[in-house]
Amino acid sequence: MPGRRKLASLEVSSLGLGVQNMSRTYQTTIPSRPEMIKIIRAAFDSGVTFFDAAEAYGPHEVERILGEGVAPIRNKVVITSKFGWNIDLQTGERRPGLNSRPEHIKLAVEGMLRRLRTDRIDLLYQHRVDPNVPIEDVAGAVKDLMTQGKVLHWGLSEMGPDTLRRAHAEQRVTAVQNEYSMLWRGPEKWALSLCEELGIGFVPWSPLGVGFLTGAIDAKTRFAEGDIRKIETRFSPENLPQNLALVKLLWSWAKRKNATPAQIALAWLMAQKPWIVPIPGTTQLPHLFDNIGAIEVQFSQSELAELNAATAAIQIQGARLPDSVLAFSDVEAQPRR
Repeated sequence: MPGRRKLASLEVSSLGLGVQNMSRTYQTTIPSRPEMIKIIRAAFDSGVTFFDAAEAYGPHEVERILGEGVAPIRNKVVITSKFGWNIDLQTGERRPGLNSRPEHIKLAVEGMLRRLRTDRIDLLYQHRVDPNVPIEDVAGAVKDLMTQGKVLHWGLSEMGPDTLRRAHAEQRVTAVQNEYSMLWRGPEKWALSLCEELGIGFVPWSPLGVGFLTGAIDAKTRFAEGDIRKIETRFSPENLPQNLALVKLLWSWAKRKNATPAQIALAWLMAQKPWIVPIPGTTQLPHLFDNIGAIEVQFSQSELAELNAATAAIQIQGARLPDSVLAFSDVEAQPRR
């Protein structure tokens, strides 16, 4: 059963549950809604109290699923959601670009509250940094929502270091959310050290490398139309064979620790810092229980050093996301001089 960790002052379970794919999986299939509700409640019964959603997932539909799933246990869980994409507040239609105008944020949160069947968002993230709106204005809008009790904590996703410092100076940031896993170690460049300096928690999204680190993908795997992995060059037929060296490493450690590759990957993340809380997503109950089992996997200091060195020695080929998606990420931005 997951223990507890702190994202700044916010206490959550050591492992969360990302619900992004509960309205549509990577393979573009539509999961059974009753089964998704069952998974959410099974997660809670297994000690998971940290659930991650966003208005962009669906759009809107994932928030409805999560709202229904946690309705009987609302006061015992931490709900997160995210704003920032340009989504029609009434229809849920995804429009081009980003929108973090303060008036839009406030209306977006009203919609979140309705869909999530709640009176507050425990942790509200800006999903992507809007270059047309100063981060101080975004923080100010969130501060107003916090004063009203509609938001309790806030954070950012895929932001650059300068943006994070400025946001934190305006309104204390509780957590940041960036991609981080054995497959993508970008946050080790600066994000983890900056979070440590400012006392901010870190929530890795895609902690299992969109399924790659579970061992379910091999050199012959090809992806369906509409599956984002089909257009990620790290999973291209040219790069996949070389990148599978990482999966081979995971299998060797899984045998050594009597675990699964997914459990090793998640345990490795949690071992990096005590304020890192991964949010693996799943639409399958057995995978949920497998992920939760990562809590039981522990590394000695020498084992962690050995695994870190072995992971760092594997050079991953290809980009983590398509250029069209990376264009909206501020994560590699450098501080302004």
